[in-house]
Amino acid sequence: MTAQLPLSLRWPRRQRFEHFFAGANAAAVDAAQSLARQAGAPWVYLSGPAGSGKSHLLLAVCQSAHEAGRTVQYLPLKTLREPAVAIRGVSGSECIALDDLDTLAGDREAEHALFDLYNRARAEGTALIFAAEVVPTQLPLALPDLRSRLGACTQFALKPLDDAERREVLKSWAASRGIELEDTVLDWLFARYARDLGALLDLLDRLDQASLAAQRRVTVPFLRGFLREANHASD
Repeated sequence: MTAQLPLSLRWPRRQRFEHFFAGANAAAVDAAQSLARQAGAPWVYLSGPAGSGKSHLLLAVCQSAHEAGRTVQYLPLKTLREPAVAIRGVSGSECIALDDLDTLAGDREAEHALFDLYNRARAEGTALIFAAEVVPTQLPLALPDLRSRLGACTQFALKPLDDAERREVLKSWAASRGIELEDTVLDWLFARYARDLGALLDLLDRLDQASLAAQRRVTVPFLRGFLREANHASD
């Protein structure tokens, strides 16, 4: 069983530092970049709700560290059937990112595996970065020593982008493609579509291709028709 994701999944094209709109999270981004590039940088623990960018930053760390010539591993704990086995199987990496720590709480075997990994990484000089929805003191862990270890990391509570910031990101992306996104289009989109930034950017990617093929501007009628056809195709 491998603890690493396939290359195509481990490095999604949008999950890079240059695609992360920092907003109020600039300090967290700086710390994550330092951990990716500098040996001996402080370990980082990111907390925040879904959509705040935790996984994005963890994957950006892995991508950046990989480009710097370091060996890396990313563990999406929520998706692993046997997280304890995966954690114990981690070895030989210079930088390890552990996502969705919340899912380990109460799993004593997985908690002990993480505790052992933490201590081993300290001894070997491996860099660790963690992500969870809550801070270490709020994790319902069965192993108090693990909570104290996680609490020793440099901690950042990520704040999701507000609607104004999301609009700015979408407009900037569209402008880079030569697309003018009018406020009426964004109003319609935000009222009827998921506000997750990654999903919105993926939608705009598809819209860009469709508008080029149709030789039409991205307007509300065009967007409405595009989504209607997409929904019919998925039925």
